[in-house]
Amino acid sequence: MRSWRWYLSRVMRLFLRWFKLCPQKGRRKRQSRIRDLWNYGKIILKSLYYNILTNSDTALDCAFEPIYWLVDNLTRWFGVVFVSLVISLTSSVVIIVYLCVLPVILSTYATHWILWHLCYGHWNLIMLVFHYYKATTTHPGAPLQERNDIPAVTICKKCIIPKPARTHHCSICNRCILKMDHHCPWLNNCVGHFNHRYFFSFCLYMTMGCIYCSVSTKDMFLDAYNAIESYNQTPAYTDQEGTVYKSLIYLWALTSSVAFALGGLTLWHAMLITRGETSVERHINRKERKRLRLKGKLFRNPYHHGKINNWKMFFAIEKPSHWLTRVLLPSTHLPHGDGLIWDPPPYKNQTMAI
Repeated sequence: MRSWRWYLSRVMRLFLRWFKLCPQKGRRKRQSRIRDLWNYGKIILKSLYYNILTNSDTALDCAFEPIYWLVDNLTRWFGVVFVSLVISLTSSVVIIVYLCVLPVILSTYATHWILWHLCYGHWNLIMLVFHYYKATTTHPGAPLQERNDIPAVTICKKCIIPKPARTHHCSICNRCILKMDHHCPWLNNCVGHFNHRYFFSFCLYMTMGCIYCSVSTKDMFLDAYNAIESYNQTPAYTDQEGTVYKSLIYLWALTSSVAFALGGLTLWHAMLITRGETSVERHINRKERKRLRLKGKLFRNPYHHGKINNWKMFFAIEKPSHWLTRVLLPSTHLPHGDGLIWDPPPYKNQTMAI
C-alpha cells in the first residue's frame, strides 16, 4: 500500500506539469491565431489582383504602363511634326535642285545627260510624292466589328473584338490593324495591309532619290566646300554665290545622311518581304522558332510562299506587265487579299502555326 507521501509527490508533479504547459498552450494558440490571420490577409490581398497567367513580364508591363501611355500620346502628337518635317526637308531639296543644280546641268552637260537627269529626276520625284501621300492618307485596314463570320485566332484584350490572323493592336492609333507592320511617326499612320506597299515604295524611292542627288552633286559639293574653306584667306565670291555654295553643301550632306539611314531601313523591310514577314511577326517567329527548336521541331512561317511569290503578293503582281504598271508607275490598285483570310502556303500540312 502506497503512502500518503507518494500521493502528495504525484499531485505536486502533475500540478507542476500543468502549470508548466499552460503558458505554452496559450502561446501556441496565439501564434497559431496570428498565423491564420496573416494567411487569411494574404489570401484576401491576392484575390484582388491574382491571375494564373501573371508573371514577371506582366508585372513589368503594369509598372511601365504610365510610361507607355506617355510615349503613345506623345508619338501621336509628334506625328504631325514629323510629317511637316518630311515635307519641309523634301521641299527644300527640290527647291535647291531647281535653283542651283539644274541650271548647271542645263548649261554644262551633254544633251543625253540632260535628258537623263530631266527624265529620271522627275520620275523619281513623282513616285516619291505619290507614294508618300498615299502612305499617309490610306487607312491601313481594321477588322469589321459588325461581321461575325470572320475567322479569328484570338480576341483583342483592348478592343474586345475578334482578331484575324496577322492582326495586332496599335496602342497609338487605339485600334486593331490588319497585317500590322509598325506605327510610323514619319507617316503619322500605321503601316498595315492596305498601305504597306505605299510605305515600302516611298522608302525605296526616297532612298533612290537621295542617292541620285548625292552622286549627281558630288563634284559641285567639293567645289563649294573648297570655295568656302578658302574664303577666309582670299574672298573670291559674292554673297549670292556663297548662298549657292552653302545650299549645295546642305543638299549633299542631307541627301547622303538620309540615303545611308533610310537605305538600311529599306533593306530591312526588303528582307522581311522576301521572308513573308512583318516587323511584328519577325519577333514572334523568332521566339517561336527558338521554342520549337528546343522541342526538336521545325518551324515554318505560315505566310511564306517563296521569295519571288512573296514579292508578287506584296505588289499584287498578276501578270508580267504589272511590274511596269504597278511598280514602276503610280498605281492605286488594292493589295492581294482582303487582310482577313490568308491563302495557305504549298506546305500547309507541315506548317507550324503561330
